[in-house]
Amino acid sequence: GDRTLGLYTGADDYMSKPFSPRELVSRVKALLRRSRPALMNDVLEFEDLQLFPSRMEVFRGGVRVALGPKEYQLLSILIERPGQVFSRSQLLDLVWGHGVYVEERTVDVHLSRLRKALDQAADAPLPNLIRTVRGSGYALQSG
Repeated sequence: GDRTLGLYTGADDYMSKPFSPRELVSRVKALLRRSRPALMNDVLEFEDLQLFPSRMEVFRGGVRVALGPKEYQLLSILIERPGQVFSRSQLLDLVWGHGVYVEERTVDVHLSRLRKALDQAADAPLPNLIRTVRGSGYALQSG
């Protein structure tokens, strides 16, 4: 009945009441592992960039990069989907949240800080990995 209808209409899982909170948490973790496997890995890598979600640390060319929370969130989004172009409004929603009024230029400011931090990570000049796609947004792309 209800279980079949729920799964038929797009639910990923169904639990009947009463249920154990421990079982609910286990099912949610399993769904997260299946739907976003990159986040469950210990490290996300792109070119010479490494992001460790469990420690919220970033390294470029083996050098630790100090990032603010918004810059870290922006990089996390970009490194999960290299090459995908994200518009300012998409990044605003993903980092600051839906329904929060923030100027779109705020994304530019934080991306500029992120680029600067990534560029200063090593002694030698490194290629800029964050590309501005004119009229569209930003993407993480090979230098």
